[in-house]
Amino acid sequence: MAVATRPHRRTTGLQTAVRAKTAFAILASLLFVQYLRAQPQTDYHQHLFGPQITKLAPNLKPVTAADLIALLDQAGIRRAVVLSIAYQFSNPNRPPIENEYEKVKQENEWTSQQVALYPDRLRGFCSVNPLKNYALGEIERCSKDPQLHYGLKLHLGNSDVQLDDPKHVEKLQTVFRAANAHGMAIAVHMRSSITKKRPYGAAQARIFLEQVLPAAPDVLVQIAHLAGAGTYDETVLDEALSVFVDAIAKSDPRMAHVYFDVSGVAGYGEWEKKAELIATRIRQLGTKRVLFGSDGFGGENLAPVDAWAAFRKLPLSDEEFHVIETNVAPYMR
Repeated sequence: MAVATRPHRRTTGLQTAVRAKTAFAILASLLFVQYLRAQPQTDYHQHLFGPQITKLAPNLKPVTAADLIALLDQAGIRRAVVLSIAYQFSNPNRPPIENEYEKVKQENEWTSQQVALYPDRLRGFCSVNPLKNYALGEIERCSKDPQLHYGLKLHLGNSDVQLDDPKHVEKLQTVFRAANAHGMAIAVHMRSSITKKRPYGAAQARIFLEQVLPAAPDVLVQIAHLAGAGTYDETVLDEALSVFVDAIAKSDPRMAHVYFDVSGVAGYGEWEKKAELIATRIRQLGTKRVLFGSDGFGGENLAPVDAWAAFRKLPLSDEEFHVIETNVAPYMR
């Protein structure tokens, strides 16, 4: 008895093309959704708070490398730059510390040890007060540390560096030259001391551009907090940042290796009233120069997940956010 068979259906070229087009559309849609929901690859401005620092500032709760990793995981962020805060032991806004330099070294060493626990996720920067006589010696020591040789953190406000003072500028130039010689990137909190009410604005930013930046022509210089100290409330902050905006517009060669991190801006003070201005400045700086950062978690500072959520509220396009999310500073490669 013969068995009836169903005729074989051939797939036409048109059907194949339609199926391929449909599969491509689904894949593209999934990738686009993932693209919109992406998180920054790196938090470029983080701090740890160890036993020495919490003793110095009892209002801060301890934040170890393990704690930071948990915060990063919560935000879906893979890596972070840990900026030592050893300069706090020479902060002139605080009472003098006995055995100051030893405390500075110990804090840098503790930061190195913590970062070493997660070498594939954390990268450390040494820190020092650039006005101190031991600054160059500590930079030399840090340049040989396997975890800290990547960069140097300077906090001009908490070191009371006054850019109007030629002697301070000279010392800052010397420190920049030392970091440059060792191939160490420089993350700098430019805003002068708020506690001591030091002047700050376009004039000081111009001195930094014209006299300090040329001392480190070969390494990345990361200006923290969009040239402020957190928030964007003060008019002088925009005046200072505008100096760099103008320099970039004129293709000033001194800006060739200058980046800006956005830590402490969105989510603080009356930032929402300045959201359009902040977004405009980010575009003028160029999104490829802008690095996401959330600052150390503690006190009133936001956790990385909340800092990123606030930053995403700025009136930037998804494409602009994507550039910032995926920016990789040379020292992280």
